[in-house]
Parts: sequence; C-alpha cells; structure tokens
Amino acid sequence: MMMDEFRSEFEDLQETIQQGPIYPNVTPEEIRNYLTSRYDFTKAMALDEVVSDVERMLQNWQVQVTHPRYFGLFNPSVTLASVVADTLVAMYNPQLANWRTSPAANEIERHTLGWLTAKFGLPTESRATFTSGGTEANLSAVVVALTKAFPDYGESGLRNLAAAPTIYLTEEAHHGYNKIAHMTGLGRKALRMVATDSNLKLDIGDLESRVAEDRRNGFVPFMVIGTCGTTGTGVIDPLAELGRYCQGAGLWLHVDAAWGGAASLSPTLRHHLSGIELADSITCDAHKWFSVPMGCGMFFCRHPESVAEAFRSEVSYMPGKESRPVFDPYTTSVQWSRRFIGLKLFLALAQQGESGQVAMIEHQTAMGNVFRESLVASGWRIVNKTPLPLVCFTRDGLVVSDFLASLRKRQIAWMSETQIKGASVVRACVTSFRTTENDIHWVVGEMNRLVSEDVRQQAVAPAPAYARGNA
Repeated sequence: MMMDEFRSEFEDLQETIQQGPIYPNVTPEEIRNYLTSRYDFTKAMALDEVVSDVERMLQNWQVQVTHPRYFGLFNPSVTLASVVADTLVAMYNPQLANWRTSPAANEIERHTLGWLTAKFGLPTESRATFTSGGTEANLSAVVVALTKAFPDYGESGLRNLAAAPTIYLTEEAHHGYNKIAHMTGLGRKALRMVATDSNLKLDIGDLESRVAEDRRNGFVPFMVIGTCGTTGTGVIDPLAELGRYCQGAGLWLHVDAAWGGAASLSPTLRHHLSGIELADSITCDAHKWFSVPMGCGMFFCRHPESVAEAFRSEVSYMPGKESRPVFDPYTTSVQWSRRFIGLKLFLALAQQGESGQVAMIEHQTAMGNVFRESLVASGWRIVNKTPLPLVCFTRDGLVVSDFLASLRKRQIAWMSETQIKGASVVRACVTSFRTTENDIHWVVGEMNRLVSEDVRQQAVAPAPAYARGNA
C-alpha cells in the first residue's frame, strides 16, 4: 500500500470537509431521482467514474460528522491509522468466526481486548469480543446474564421459568434496551424504570425499593444497567454504589460505557468511573470516543463460563476441531461470520500509543469545558452536570427547534435537541479531536448573534391583525 499517497488523500479530504458545509440541503426525492436516472445496473460503468460520483454524493448529501463543528451523537472524527485498517480488512477479508481460519486476526483482537480489559480493572480471565456496536454488546450482556441467572433458559426458554425476570435502569439509559427486551423474549414490561436524582443519576434508594417490591410480588430481578456517559446528558451513574449493592443483592451489574468507557484511559477522568471494575459485564464502543470508524463495539464479561454456555454451538463443518484453541469466536459471541472489526482500534493504538489516545480524549474534554465557560459568559444556562464533553444548555425564551434549524441552515454547527425533566434543551457534544478553541468561540459568537437577531425581529414585528383591531 502506498502510504504517502493514502495519507495525502486522507488529509486533503479532511481539509475539504472542514472548509465545507456541515448540513446537507437535499430531499429524499432528489437523491432517489438521481440514482434512478443514473444507476439502473443494465450496463457496466468505469470504476473511477462511479467512485468519484459516490464520493461527491457523500460530500454533498450527508451530515459531515467528522467536521470539527459537528457537536452531535458520538460520531467522531477518525484517525488515518483506523481508516488504513478498514482498507486492509476489506482487501484481505478475513473470517473471524473460527480461530483456525484467521489466527493472526483473532490474536490481534484478543491482544487488544486484553489490554482494555486491564484498563477496566476486570480479571485477566474475563472474556471479551468485538461487536457490531453497542446494541449487540448490550444484547450479549442480557443473554449471558439470563444464562447465568436461569440455568434452564438456554434449553427451555423463558416460558419454563418459575417467575418473570426483570431488569432495572433509568430513563436516561440507552433506548436500545427496549429492542433487546423484545428480541430476547423478556418483553418491554420486564424493564423497570428507576428514578434519578437531581443530577439525573440512578437513585440507589429507589432501585432498592423497586427490587424489594418486585421480589415480594413474585418477580425475579436479575440485572441492573448502570450507564457511563448517557446519550442525552453525559451522566455517569454511581458505579461504585451500584456494584456494592448488586453484589449484596445477587444481581448482575452491566455497565453501558459505550461512550464514556474511553475515559478509563485518562488520568484526569478515570476516577469518575470508579466502581466499573465491579461490573459483571461492560459495553464500550471504539467508534465513539476512540475515534475509529463505524462499527467497532466491544463486550467484556468477567464470567467466561457463562459466555461459553450462552453462545455454545457444536457443528461438524468448522475447521480446527482436532486441535481446538482456547475458544472459537462463533462459540462465544452473538455473531457467526464476522469481519475483522478490531484491527482499526489495534492500528490506531499502535500508531499513536496510549499517550496519543489520552491526548485526544483530554483535548475533547478541555474543549467541552471551553464550551461551557463561553456559554455561561454569554448568558446561556447549563442544565446538565457531567465531567465529559457533553453540554446541554438553554436560555429564557429560546425555541429550541427553531434555534437548531437556524444553526444548520447557516452552517454554523450541528447540534441536537434533548429533553431534561420534560423541557427541550440544546445538546452539544464535542466528538472531534480536530475541534479547536477558535471553533468553539466562533460558534458561540454566531449563536449569540442569532439570538440577538431574533430579539430585534420580535421587537419590530407588527402586531397581529386581531390585536390591532382591539387596540
């Protein structure tokens, strides 16, 4: 591979994205009509022509999530090393279901996951695997927890259990658990919503009360979800208290650290994750705060025997049975055929080292603090509390949907809307290691200008006809 040429192309693209629009002005019909008119697949086309056309579509017809002023939903800027990794994987196309088929790829993943297992403080014998994303990792956690709590679950299913299992989480937890409850057969009614405190953290007292009440009523509580960096507000649940409570109550603690788990590397942030080492299982997504391309989820579990039981399978056609290694991935994970997901994280870590990864994490954290300070200095009100670079804010009289539409229309920044205690607020997350203080200050300045314009327009707007008639 010609690395100099690849690097040049990558850097040129990043420059193009940074100088271009963030938000596309396009309709579904426009894209569909274009594809229909150009690609009916009745004749062959030159590859260079198609590649150029697709790249043009990607540059013009999508939100540019790698833009330094994209303050969105955990979609990061990506490193050159991780892009090279995805290219290598596509070229060699290894199959990771079976160890014997792809020894090097499997061992690279094992080595990378082992390093992160230690960072989380889990035992060395813990089992870990790369996943398509956080939802697959969370699904894995629920399936393994069910398998450990209910030995008959795997063979006889939920219908043969003596009582209905229940899971405990807050409204701030990821809504993918609704899907998981459906897919596993637990049903969405098995999810028990625990109250949160004034900072939106899981309330341990309410958890205790709900578990005790369910046990009195004949249900079987088996799992608690603690979140490390909630999607809406960046909250970290009280992991140490949760860990101690779950150990005493005989409950499986799953920590959904899909975004915030990367903070375990940072000397300035890792104390906020205290207690994560008590988890029975952990989810972490490298395609969030490790700045690698989609999708690169990870599932960690301290109970290797439960993982093996949850996903065991015996088939005659898989190679290597005569000299089986420690495990075959198809017997210890949800997926069967699987891409070499972990190379993008391995290559990124190898290229920049732990210190380089920490520098990117701490830079984004610092930019989050700059954002908060600049907002407060300009009269905005911060309405969430987190050490992570996710800022929720508002001000008196702000119509959030209109404000966000103006931000996007004027290509100032991409932010989103979230609800906090029933009120709509603006949500901004620093997701790019390319974001600078100049970016932050310029965006806040433009936001202030927008608000001032709205105030002036309201002041000079004519009164409605009915009001003039009653004057």
